[in-house]
Amino acid sequence: MKNFIKIIKVIFTILLFAFLIAIAYFIALGPKERRLEIAENLQSLYFSQSMFDILKLQNPDYSDAYFEQSVAFNKSGEYAKGFELLDKAVELDPKLHLGYRGWIKLRKLRDFDNALSDFNTLDSLTPKFVDAPWGEDIDFLRGECYFGKKDYQKAIEFFKQNIKNQKKGWVDIYSFVYLGLCEYELGNYEKAISEFQRALNQSEFTPESYYGMARAYQKIGQVDNAKENILKAESNISYKRDDMYNEFLNEIYLSEILDFKQSLNLK
Repeated sequence: MKNFIKIIKVIFTILLFAFLIAIAYFIALGPKERRLEIAENLQSLYFSQSMFDILKLQNPDYSDAYFEQSVAFNKSGEYAKGFELLDKAVELDPKLHLGYRGWIKLRKLRDFDNALSDFNTLDSLTPKFVDAPWGEDIDFLRGECYFGKKDYQKAIEFFKQNIKNQKKGWVDIYSFVYLGLCEYELGNYEKAISEFQRALNQSEFTPESYYGMARAYQKIGQVDNAKENILKAESNISYKRDDMYNEFLNEIYLSEILDFKQSLNLK
């Protein structure tokens, strides 16, 4: 019996050793695309970061390794390290990574000028092609940059261009919301109402539009319409544009709606 147990232990030790050898072989010599995929799925873990470091050591021109390693740092707010890696990825393959860097500068850092610089450079590298950094239309993102800079007329130009880009009739509903916000800021309240309504024509569950319309109606003295729309904004607040990682430039909050509602003497 003792000999049997010893044999089992030896077999188990050999299998474990073989498994560790196989893992070490894969980490060092496996297909780089497969190793990148595993490291990407385990982002922020020590194993993942070590895998990225090995990939960069073996493939110093592999832009995706620098890019993917940067993601965890930028998500956690460690932008110095994140951008050191991301800048290297952009240097190696600007067409592939400029859009994401611009997106990070816009959404995370509110660095509107440098975000615009990245988007414009990317656009110049891809003539006759509408880019979509991180899955969003480049002109929508440029519109947000100009909105953040308070250059509302320029923002309008890009949001309108974004609408034209959608050839199959699908348009980001917040293009219309932003157009309404821009017109409101420019003092064109009736035009703002018209743009907010375009968003509601796509979806009646758009609290940003109801809130914007309420404010615009108040400006032109139509208090009953303002009251009607602020109540709709409140009842649809659960559908608002939000993201657990980012605060949007046009994001609204229930507290704002309640404060405006109180200003209209509504309970």
